[in-house]
Amino acid sequence: MQKIHVTIASFVNQAIQLGFAQELDRVYLQNRLIAMLDLKGFQDLGQNDLSLLENMDQMVNYAKQRGIIQTSTSAREIFEAQIMDLITPLPSQLNQTFWEKYQESAQAATEYFYQLSRTNDYIKTRQIAKNIIFQYESDYGCLDITINLSKPEKTTQEIALARQMESSSYPMCALCFENEGFKGDLNHAARTNHRLIRLEVNGEGYGLQYSPYAYFDQHCIFVHQVHQPMAINRRTFANLLAIVDRFPHYFVGSNADLPITGGSILSHDHYQGGRHHFAMARAKVSETYQLADFPDLTVEHLYWPMSVIRLRHTDPKLVLDAAEMIFNHWLEYSDESLEILAYTNGERHNTITPIARRRDKAFELDLVLRNNRTNDHYPDGIFHPHQDVQHIKKENIGLIEVMGLAILPPRLLEELQAVKAYLKAEIPLEQVPGIHQAWAQSLKESVLHEDQSQLDDLIQDAIGQKFQRVLEDAGVFKTDQAGQAGFQRFMDSLNAR
Repeated sequence: MQKIHVTIASFVNQAIQLGFAQELDRVYLQNRLIAMLDLKGFQDLGQNDLSLLENMDQMVNYAKQRGIIQTSTSAREIFEAQIMDLITPLPSQLNQTFWEKYQESAQAATEYFYQLSRTNDYIKTRQIAKNIIFQYESDYGCLDITINLSKPEKTTQEIALARQMESSSYPMCALCFENEGFKGDLNHAARTNHRLIRLEVNGEGYGLQYSPYAYFDQHCIFVHQVHQPMAINRRTFANLLAIVDRFPHYFVGSNADLPITGGSILSHDHYQGGRHHFAMARAKVSETYQLADFPDLTVEHLYWPMSVIRLRHTDPKLVLDAAEMIFNHWLEYSDESLEILAYTNGERHNTITPIARRRDKAFELDLVLRNNRTNDHYPDGIFHPHQDVQHIKKENIGLIEVMGLAILPPRLLEELQAVKAYLKAEIPLEQVPGIHQAWAQSLKESVLHEDQSQLDDLIQDAIGQKFQRVLEDAGVFKTDQAGQAGFQRFMDSLNAR
């Protein structure tokens, strides 16, 4: 019992030292925590040497042991968020501080909000640290590979309980503004300590937040204040350019707006950004072009497994007008020799994944050409990871993967251990998961039996090769001779309109 008093005192003192509270708040915070932990009083018994989050853990464990909360992952996350909400500024206070710091610089404002989101445990730094991250030197540059182990998976019991819960449309999705301060339940993530920076983008209301399970440095999300579907159009390009004008140290992009080519949430209009310098941003230029209607605009074809047109100019309106022209042309463009059909039976298949950034004074907009058509041979998508690479990655290739960062499923961790054991002759092939057996056999031929120390590097390189293939599969104009001839035909058609 005495230990929990020390934990409370230490947590409150650290919050004051870190600037999340003031000395006048000490007794108030103590009493709020006493109430949450169902204590009858408080004794000042000194402090411990634990971190802020470690003291939070101590309080959560105490609540579980005393039956104050259930033992489920959801219950723990809800209680954690409620504790950290006590030291998180109200939305009005946070927004005032953010925009005051913005007067100093955009970078100072985002750095403040980012560090707050890390310290108050909205960004799950400890879970993110579990991710396995490595790089692969591909034919197109250095790709980033991540096996995502950060997001906790629900237990079978929690899934069953969630199905029994009365359905609720509040919040309508995980991106809605209504998540700010929401307690959470088995069907909705805990968001008591969640905050949004309000901003206007071309006359529309958006909120800036950080991703709780960030995939890269300062991974942020710009969400529309209204729950409305994703769409790619002139407005999208204009909004991306306006955001990088407001936050020139960030890139920002949008998932495509069609199934197969899009990300996981197409029901709520949003963009993603951050400070990471992706492989696609560093890609070499394969060829430069000139658009007849935009003679002053820099137009580049990137040497990249997916088909990317890069537009660059100091005048964002010039970039915007050219992007709209290319997009509208692509919507109607077909090349049957390469399986690219704009429509079948009235269904649209062409779209674009756009990414904006600033390079000094210039505005840069990458247009990644996408197509979501399927056929009998490729029922998952003609321009989607094909069957022979789906044992590594079968999910949609969204914005982040497009730029060269693989987000691979957590199942791979255990499965790769079996592959490694097979390569070390510790288990027979039959004990390797069936989806990996053919791959494992091919790797076996590369293994030097007298040197087992290189197995991890061998497996990582093999995964990198598969991810390169994933991107190549998703490219509409392949990097082979026929594909590049097709890309040239498309570029020629832009000037022949």
